[in-house]
Amino acid sequence: MSEPTRPLPRVDEPDTADFWAGTREKELRYQRCDDGTVVWHPRAHCPGRLDGNLSTHVASGRGTVYSYSIVRQSYHPFFRARAPYVVAWVDLEEGPRLLSNIVGVDVDAVTCGMPVEVEWEEHESCSIPLFRPA
Repeated sequence: MSEPTRPLPRVDEPDTADFWAGTREKELRYQRCDDGTVVWHPRAHCPGRLDGNLSTHVASGRGTVYSYSIVRQSYHPFFRARAPYVVAWVDLEEGPRLLSNIVGVDVDAVTCGMPVEVEWEEHESCSIPLFRPA
């Protein structure tokens, strides 16, 4: 029996294709409206202004844990083998808040405010941004 694989995103979705293309280059891309509003998750228009233009920027990959949960039981075969694991909202230095996993640390050592940095889990179609303590 083969090892279960991670469910991967559709990398051809119009709004998120540029983000996933960036992950292949290990770039954590986000958008900013021309009025300065940071936009996350990737989309075709600024959520605050219908006439706003969006530009793409590359985040440093550094941030802090805003909130988290420890998953001790999972029904998906890929994640079941990794339990317990941490799912966290990470505030990037540049402003976006994204959901990811915290890796490379005991789950009970994760705290709100913990500094983290991106680590990439490589796949053929994209890389998944995960975070580890900085």
